[in-house]
This record gives sequence, structure tokens and C-alpha cells, in this order.
Amino acid sequence: MTLLDIMRTNGTCRFYKPDPVSDAMLAQVLDAARWGPTGGNRQPVSFIAVRDRRKKEALQALYLPIWNTYFEGYRSGSVRIGATPSLLGNADYFAHHMAGIPVMLVVCMRLADVHPTDHQLGRLSIVGGASVYPAVQNVLLAAREAGLGTALTTLLCAEEPKVKALLKIPEDISTAAMVTLGWPVKPFPKKLKRRPLGDMAFVDEYGAVLPGAPTE
Repeated sequence: MTLLDIMRTNGTCRFYKPDPVSDAMLAQVLDAARWGPTGGNRQPVSFIAVRDRRKKEALQALYLPIWNTYFEGYRSGSVRIGATPSLLGNADYFAHHMAGIPVMLVVCMRLADVHPTDHQLGRLSIVGGASVYPAVQNVLLAAREAGLGTALTTLLCAEEPKVKALLKIPEDISTAAMVTLGWPVKPFPKKLKRRPLGDMAFVDEYGAVLPGAPTE
């Protein structure tokens, strides 16, 4: 399997077997995170692999109210997203069963080691994530290569103080995401559905489609 094959088939996994993930396999997957690029090589990212059932249940209890509000908004029409009803149903199952997933990885970051160069632009700052999420993506890709399913979510960040208290996260460390990890019940997709390259790749100016980029 090539790297491109891994990228094309690494769908979000919402249904997991109860089979455990070994310490060796977990270490192998997390080791990939170390090679993600970070500003100034400050390496602000760390991970907490939550295996304890009671702690996973506590994280699920924090996650569910946020998810339920979002889900009800979708059902009432007040929240508009592009997901299909079946996809939302899968996500709802995931939210109500995540405590049974073998590993919940809480992604942490040291804010002092992140330099958001866009914080004065009067909009949501996103630059700081460039020193965090490449490491997370490395974990997702390494997991896929090993045959493990993953799901990346950021909803728990809204409950950061409670998550930090539960997992004894130091004051100067923040949360950035949570990744579930385990053996998938369903086969990996043969190829993910994504918009064509011609809709997102431009040359010289925004909207000028890159020559040769397919638009279908």
C-alpha cells in the first residue's frame, strides 16, 4: 500500500471492535507524530492515551451534551451541514458508544510553544494549528497503515477545564483534539469522496484553475 493509497482510504471510523490495541502498536502509531513539522521545531504536541474505562466514560459524558445539541440542531434545521442522514446517524452511534472504543487519544499542546502570526487580523486565528495538526495527521496515517481505524474530533475542547481536571493536564497545556483508535468493524472505504482538484487548486490567483486539474 502506497502513501497515496493510505490517504485515499483513510475514512473516519465510527464502529470499532472491542479488541484491545497493544502497547507496542500504540507506541508505533504515536511515534509517527514526532515527525510532523512544527514552528521553530518547538514540538508543542503531546498525547494522552486514555484506556481506563471509567475515564473514557467520563469523557463520553462530557462529549454527549455538546454532540446532542449539535445533532438536534441538524434535525430541527437550525444547523446546516453537508452530511447525509446516514453519516449523521453513524456519528450519533459513535458519540453514544465511544467509551467502548479501545483508545481515546487526547491531543495536547503547549501554547507557549505556538506562534500564531495571524492573531491580529480580526478573524479566527488558525495559524497555531500548523504546529499541531500535522502531527495528528501523521497519527491517522500511521494507524491506517497498521489497519487501525480512527476518528478525529474537536468537540471535547469546549470542555477543556473538565478534561484537564480528569486527566491531570498541567495548567500551561491546552487541548487541541481527540482521536479514537481501534480495530474497525467495517472495511476501509476503497476511496474517499472528495471535491475535485479543480475546485480547490488555483494558479497565480484565486479561482484560476490549475491547468490539468480535473473539475469532476
